[in-house]
Amino acid sequence: MSAYTLCALSFETTPNYNTNLQTLLTLIKQTPNNSLIVAPEVCLSGFDYEHFEDVCAFSPYAIEEIQKVSQGKIIVLTMIEKRSGEVFNFAKIFHNGTLVYERAKAKLFRFAGEDEYFSEGKKEKIERVEIDGIKIGLLICFELRFKDLWQQLEGSDVIVVPSWWGKIRASHFQTLTNALALMNQCYVIASDSANEECTKLSGIINPQGVEVRNGNTACLELQYNKKEISLMRRYMNVGIDG
Repeated sequence: MSAYTLCALSFETTPNYNTNLQTLLTLIKQTPNNSLIVAPEVCLSGFDYEHFEDVCAFSPYAIEEIQKVSQGKIIVLTMIEKRSGEVFNFAKIFHNGTLVYERAKAKLFRFAGEDEYFSEGKKEKIERVEIDGIKIGLLICFELRFKDLWQQLEGSDVIVVPSWWGKIRASHFQTLTNALALMNQCYVIASDSANEECTKLSGIINPQGVEVRNGNTACLELQYNKKEISLMRRYMNVGIDG
């Protein structure tokens, strides 16, 4: 396996979908080869409920453009799509020009009315996916609050959390992402929007629970080290393999 760089993105989503896409593509192009990049939840459109048809129509174009810049990189984000008349918030993982994994958000944030606009994905689809020797788990925003989902992803090397997390619960986001890394003894890449309503607490946490947060940095980078995971799991053996 090649040496990988972990990248947490943080940028503001504007009302212009193409502007957001160009921001994302620019940041991706700035990352080194062999990067695992996580962008905020629905970063291309936000929760633009008033223009859902436009959002869904934009997604196929965005997918094509993201595939083009995914050579030698793993890119994680979520986007809104319509399937068989139902609208879902799909997490997607791109690698080497291909969409290699996708699943719909399984735990909708009902406090914000997400259930009025989206259909819910299946919890059983939340699983580890191995890419280039890295076992990746994925939780979408509100899913971070469900302890049984943490268990489903046990044994992951990296858990990615694309989010649109409200700033009034910023301490929850920071605490939960730190605890997720400690509990699963793995890296966590948490990416939250830089929009005013969100926490702006994108960051990377290592298997020992040491956090680094983006602050004013649009793309935070940290070198991935598989040995850090193995050392932590041997030193503090709680029964996690790997």
